[in-house]
Amino acid sequence: MKRFNMIDENFKCENCGLEVKKLNYTARDHCPKCLYSKHVDINPGDRKNECCGLMKPIGIEKYKDTYKIIYKCLKCGELHKNKKAIDDNMDLIIELSNNI
Repeated sequence: MKRFNMIDENFKCENCGLEVKKLNYTARDHCPKCLYSKHVDINPGDRKNECCGLMKPIGIEKYKDTYKIIYKCLKCGELHKNKKAIDDNMDLIIELSNNI
């Protein structure tokens, strides 16, 4: 079972360079502008994954009353899903939904 470790911190997106601010309601795990993430966790928030590759958003799926962004690591190829954040770029989310 996955264990969630609440780490909500500011970071600089390694894909687009945006200075990303923490969410203040859950752990921020991707850039709200370009939606890229970083492959740093084994379990949510643990920062124990040594891969550290960029995670490219490749799709979207409906999840309860929101969406999950589907990622593929550009370094190791692993697939991963993250919940959409309140301030995510909806134009990109709609574009990802067209990939289904």
